[in-house]
Amino acid sequence: MKRRVIAVAVSVAVAGAVFLFVLPQIADYGAVWGTIRDLTWEQLAALGGATLLNVVTFAPPFMASLPGIGFVRAFVLTQASTASTYLAPGGAAVGVALAYTMLRAWGFPPAAVTLAVALTGTWNQMFLLGAPAVSLALLTLAGGSNPLLQTVALIGLAAFLVALVAFAAALGGDHVARRVGDLAARLAGRGLRLVGREPAGWNGESLVAFRRDAVGLLRRRWWALTLATLAGQLSVFVVLVVCLRTLGVSSPEVSFTEAFAAWTLVRLLGSLPITPGGIGVVELGLTGALVGFGGNNDGVVAAVLLYRVLTVLPTLLFGLLAGAAWRRLQPAPIIRSS
Repeated sequence: MKRRVIAVAVSVAVAGAVFLFVLPQIADYGAVWGTIRDLTWEQLAALGGATLLNVVTFAPPFMASLPGIGFVRAFVLTQASTASTYLAPGGAAVGVALAYTMLRAWGFPPAAVTLAVALTGTWNQMFLLGAPAVSLALLTLAGGSNPLLQTVALIGLAAFLVALVAFAAALGGDHVARRVGDLAARLAGRGLRLVGREPAGWNGESLVAFRRDAVGLLRRRWWALTLATLAGQLSVFVVLVVCLRTLGVSSPEVSFTEAFAAWTLVRLLGSLPITPGGIGVVELGLTGALVGFGGNNDGVVAAVLLYRVLTVLPTLLFGLLAGAAWRRLQPAPIIRSS
């Protein structure tokens, strides 16, 4: 309880400092509101279309990794689990726990649920780690540079390669999976005994079974999962670009490549569980990066704040509705093997 109170206090302090003290030093809130207030109907339509695209691309990764879930259940699941990460300290762990609970209540077997949650999480994490390196390469080809992006991109690339090798090794054969699983179970058991809990109820054979299920699913659906993950991630970037262009941050100020570089940098940093949903951290980091690339202060702050509203508020609203109604959905049909 004490740890949770401290986490909430830190989150409130960080967000308060950013919105009350830091951002007003960069741009005048009155000018920012004036920029947003003057949007035309055409610009509002473009923003609405980008937001809708972002919302509907939440569901496809789970549709690819969990046959039989369907769009409606996948949409309800992803909205509710993502909204929970905005409301509770703990970051992605909170969303994963809620997703697992919902899927089990809908009748999906534990092995299929674990596999779907693990694969969607792994694919999203691979994108977060690898995207800064891609944006750094594009920025370098365009003749630009950013020392912070270079540092984060190199760290992310190293982590991406390590994760890729570890993932490939775990799926490479039953022998490796069994050894890794037994080792992980022993380490987990020691940790659980230290806090007076029962030993882990899984072992190397559990990871072998997981490996076989994962290999079978990925052989059929890796391309669908990859495309769905890319669509889901990049649709968020589309919202940022539309916000920048509609609020007066032109291409000569911040190019498409520079916007992508700033976004991938802050997307990775914002995934750290400092505040729920990266509130305060994302706004400050994205504003600083875009202004550093040459964006005008008022336009950048207005675009960043609107971007955060359009990517957080719809999911928060849909997520609260989904959280209240998800139990009314019928249990899942029998999952097909194809």
